[in-house]
Amino acid sequence: MTGIAGAGEVPLSSKIPYWRLVLDQKVVTPEVVNYPYAGSGTEDDPFVVSWIPNDPRNPMEFSEVQKWSYTVLVSFVTLTVALVSSAYSGGMGQIVKDFDCEQEVAILGISLFVLGFAFGPLIWAPMSETFGRRHIFTSTFFLLTAFNAGAAGAQNIQTLIILRFLAGFFGSSPFGNAGGTIADMFPAAKRGIAISLFAAAPLCGPTFGPVIGGFLGSAAGWRWVEGFLAALAGVVWLAMGILLPETYAPVLLRRRAEKLSELNGQVYRSKLDIERGRATLTKTLTTALSRPWLLLFKEPIVLLFCIYMAIIYGTLYMLFAAYPIVFQEVRGWSEGIGGLAFMGILVGMIIAVACTFPDNFRYAKLCEQTTGRLAPEVRLPPSIVGGIALLSAFSVLVFLSVFNYLIDAYTIYSASVLAANSALRSLFGFAFPLFTTYMYRNLGIHWASSIPAFLAVACVPFPILFYIYGAQIRKRCVYAAEAEAFMQRLAAKQNPPLPQQQEPAQEKTTVAEKAESVYMSSDSDDSDSLSTIPSQVALDRRASRASRKSGHSLGRTATQYEENPYDIDRVNTRNSVISGRGRKD
Repeated sequence: MTGIAGAGEVPLSSKIPYWRLVLDQKVVTPEVVNYPYAGSGTEDDPFVVSWIPNDPRNPMEFSEVQKWSYTVLVSFVTLTVALVSSAYSGGMGQIVKDFDCEQEVAILGISLFVLGFAFGPLIWAPMSETFGRRHIFTSTFFLLTAFNAGAAGAQNIQTLIILRFLAGFFGSSPFGNAGGTIADMFPAAKRGIAISLFAAAPLCGPTFGPVIGGFLGSAAGWRWVEGFLAALAGVVWLAMGILLPETYAPVLLRRRAEKLSELNGQVYRSKLDIERGRATLTKTLTTALSRPWLLLFKEPIVLLFCIYMAIIYGTLYMLFAAYPIVFQEVRGWSEGIGGLAFMGILVGMIIAVACTFPDNFRYAKLCEQTTGRLAPEVRLPPSIVGGIALLSAFSVLVFLSVFNYLIDAYTIYSASVLAANSALRSLFGFAFPLFTTYMYRNLGIHWASSIPAFLAVACVPFPILFYIYGAQIRKRCVYAAEAEAFMQRLAAKQNPPLPQQQEPAQEKTTVAEKAESVYMSSDSDDSDSLSTIPSQVALDRRASRASRKSGHSLGRTATQYEENPYDIDRVNTRNSVISGRGRKD
């Protein structure tokens, strides 16, 4: 990595103590202060703050040990939340007796917890873009701990289920932020296995819950189950507070720019804030809350695949209400032994996660053999195989395959697509347990278990159809087509025609387009184009400001737009990319 100073050797930046890495988001070393940033330090032409060579605070520069340690930590955080959601089922029979309520009411403790998953990430993801991932992690997990502790002391069923909902709402932050943390540290080509580990956590976590809750509930009672969950959440909260640094580059560079301005009395601005404009929290929240639903109901690709994944997720949570009926009421097993039935699901999921390794190698090999972007449909073969496999195995294979397909198909809109997916599947996870008791008692355990199987079979053709006809379908989907058109324009700007083939006069080129050509000339491996400092970053400041006013995010290459699917509204396109271009013309 080289800077803009033109020095023959890349200087080594000072190492910083670990506590400072974790606690200090600004991290200003002598090398950072003395670095020759582009700009003149005025309001009209501020110094442009980006990562310096060998920057100790750049998440992309973390050691492999650090990256994988943080990956395991955030994946375990996600698994913990999923475990907390299901462990409640281990003491549900005792809750029914203690509060003299119907089982359908007690099941709300699971359903409302999962309902929090539907709405929480829509709030926490954009807030992390403003305040940083670490602050959201630690604050929400503290509240998860507090509400679980409150649930342990609940004196009536109403208090219990309300506290469970609040715990789910605040505990849902890892479902967006954990993946974002991984994307902050790994370039796209190297993050496949890390994302697989994270993406399996929401599915594997719930299978541990009934085992722990069942045995602990049988031995000590349901209040101890909730107390254990509060203690577990507290330990994880402390671990994050002590071990997990901030990884979101825009926030880190913004804080650094503020510190440099304070130290030197001149104006420093983050490179990304200059290029994209600093979005307000209100605007970011508005986009995050509205666009996922727009994509869900206007894009057939998003709707069908989200329904498929929602059925899988809903079926998994349906089992938390069904297994006590099948194994405890019908077979007479204890709560702890009945929970062991979920171990079969866990084994299948572990096998499925192992199967993602050869698929990652397959995809990497295809990338090496292809000069351009691979078609999104290349991601779908595992979901075709998983669609006809056992429940536990196909759930992970389908999840990971469809997850990657939606990112590749919607690139600039992928954050909203993933939010829509999370919201719909959580709504199914909320709803399925509510009718499980009625269904199993009215239809019998065999026919009742067949209904989600029939739904899953009905969804089996989806990956096959999209694998064959996906390209044609995407052309007819407004947002998918616009995302593809935008990516093609970015690729064209990266590889312009030879000078002798270009038109000599381009009188009609707008200021914003000139700025775009300047910024697109920079090349980077970093998810936010921050690994290097482009040599022309300050050439046309007025054009950059004009581009910000027009609502377009410049300075991204096609590769960079694919890098991080967790940025909210990364191109700020209002209604669409093409319509935005039309306004310029």
